[in-house]
Amino acid sequence: MSAEAPAAPEQPPEPPAEAAEHRALVLTGFGGYEKVKVQTRRGGGPGPGEVSVRVRACGLNFADLLARQGLYDRLPAPPVCPGMECAGTVRAVGDGVSERQVGDKVMILARSGLWQEVVNVPASQTFLMPEGMSFEEAAALLVNYITAYMVLFDFGNLRPNQSVLIHMAAGGVGTAAIQLCKTVENVTIFGTASASKHEFLKERGVTHPIDYRTMDYAEEVRKISPKGVDIVLDPLGGADTSKAFNLLKPMGKLITYGVANLLTGQKKNLMAMAKTWWNQFSINALQLLHHNKAVCGYHLGYMDEEFELIGGVVAKLVNLYSQGKIKPKIDSVWPFDQVADAMRQMQEKKNVGKVILVPEAPKEESKKEEN
Repeated sequence: MSAEAPAAPEQPPEPPAEAAEHRALVLTGFGGYEKVKVQTRRGGGPGPGEVSVRVRACGLNFADLLARQGLYDRLPAPPVCPGMECAGTVRAVGDGVSERQVGDKVMILARSGLWQEVVNVPASQTFLMPEGMSFEEAAALLVNYITAYMVLFDFGNLRPNQSVLIHMAAGGVGTAAIQLCKTVENVTIFGTASASKHEFLKERGVTHPIDYRTMDYAEEVRKISPKGVDIVLDPLGGADTSKAFNLLKPMGKLITYGVANLLTGQKKNLMAMAKTWWNQFSINALQLLHHNKAVCGYHLGYMDEEFELIGGVVAKLVNLYSQGKIKPKIDSVWPFDQVADAMRQMQEKKNVGKVILVPEAPKEESKKEEN
């Protein structure tokens, strides 16, 4: 597959065709990769307060993999179009919209429904792309970087000279969190990932990469930092949340934001679910007093009404991008027709950075990457 894609060429605005056909990815039922299919949909123009966007790139997220198995509670029942983020060009604006105009390049955040060639969304869910950003980068920014930013700074209160443990450090949130840690002086980063990704992590600024497949990451952290770490980012759930809490220094913060341990294969695994929930971390308020530690829970999917809060974070991220301090790392770009391969790339943890879906095969498809 093609790796990092260049910025897409300018496209002239197109007149919106009423009830025109477009292609969409649809989750037809819960289960394996084959449950997501390309289908043709009919859609009209934007309603009041909405914009219509020609989609050029979409982000694939871990929650989309959980949703396919019926494990994500923010997705409506199938048949449904998944997709929580995309980027494209505004092709029409509805009544009452003044902040967007035809031709604007925008990033979109929604609960679901964005894996389509054309989407109509409230203008409040769109954000202008910064100068010089490609559509692929824009589709890689919102979910991962908003999550990493709010977890590290709003909950984690990351400050100079602190230490952070980042799980799945080569994934979308992981690579975003590493870049954001580097905006703070002298932060020690521990990152778990398979050994083949360690060189990449070191180049990006991870102080201590740890191979979670061959060693106990908690023991490895303790060897280097006997007191533990200041912040743990926990996307795993289950028994790993308890390990994370025990790794915290006094005044340390654990932020749990996912249950990746539920995902063990293509389809829902009842044993994995039972094991994860059985091992789920539990602590009462009195115990927290004695430990001098904080436990926080974060779920971007439940922030969909918090427009001001999210808008403020996006403004900070756009500013950091424009300063060259953050830049989404694109792992690979896949056309809608190859969505099963894209999901497999992520579910089997082969990706380094963000997996991107595009409505059609990139023009560079014929010149396959040599690496």
